[in-house]
Amino acid sequence: MPKITGKTKLLGVIGNPIEHSLSPVMHNAAIANLNLDYIYLPFPIKAPDLKDALAGFAAINLQGFSITIPHKQTIIPLLSEISDIAQSIGAVNTVWRTDKGWSGTNTDVTGFIAPLKAYNWDWSQTTVVILGNGGAARAVVVGCFQLGCKSIHIVGRNLEKLQQFQQSWSNSPLPITTNIHPWEELLELISQADLLVNSTPIGMYPQIDESPVDIETIKRLPKTAIAYDLIYTPNPTQFLKYAKQQGAIAIDGLEMLVQQGAAALEIWLGETPPADIMRQSLQEYLGLSTEN
Repeated sequence: MPKITGKTKLLGVIGNPIEHSLSPVMHNAAIANLNLDYIYLPFPIKAPDLKDALAGFAAINLQGFSITIPHKQTIIPLLSEISDIAQSIGAVNTVWRTDKGWSGTNTDVTGFIAPLKAYNWDWSQTTVVILGNGGAARAVVVGCFQLGCKSIHIVGRNLEKLQQFQQSWSNSPLPITTNIHPWEELLELISQADLLVNSTPIGMYPQIDESPVDIETIKRLPKTAIAYDLIYTPNPTQFLKYAKQQGAIAIDGLEMLVQQGAAALEIWLGETPPADIMRQSLQEYLGLSTEN
């Protein structure tokens, strides 16, 4: 355990609820490895208290903090500035102190694309199919845009929400174009996918036997494709089990969690954090094999 003194600098994560957050596990492991005089704490903040919380954080000289549900969108008007990426996604997950006040960005994009960069692909020839059109899908879209993917297809069950999702990019500072499809078109669309991403919560603990795509549909996924699930527990999800049976490359959400956290720590600390230590701490905490 690190020694906490009056000189120890504070970092944290806010949300409601916050008990489930794994951020303190991996961030404090990284801080200890770097031998820095910091501590990363969870702060349960209710929605009506968000503005007061920011004033309190400034008063106690909090260096920066992560954000989870339900504050990723509502915090934006309370910040002095946000990055283009955060503006495009419409959500902030990382905040730090500046001379102007609080600044924010979204490191989920960095987290999402980090494991994909390990594959030496020509992304300009890649067709992406994203399951779901919620907040997580927005980070995936921006990540695929940054990679330079050829086409981005969004599949959802509610046509009105799909249309709103597509139209929302017209206000983005990034020139993003998406294609929307009702769920009924997935059976045909999946055969064209080079990268298939599950951004829905289907298959998350405790519904560990569920998958957004049934086994018969995923059999149409090319064996050369990547199946990417943003969920990190269970590990692997039923969706990724199906993909592996098909022979596809499988990527789970644990690495995205690690890499988005590492990107945030680099902003706060000004040095590259040990992602391997962060990953190992989560694997041990979750009881996962370190070979995953």
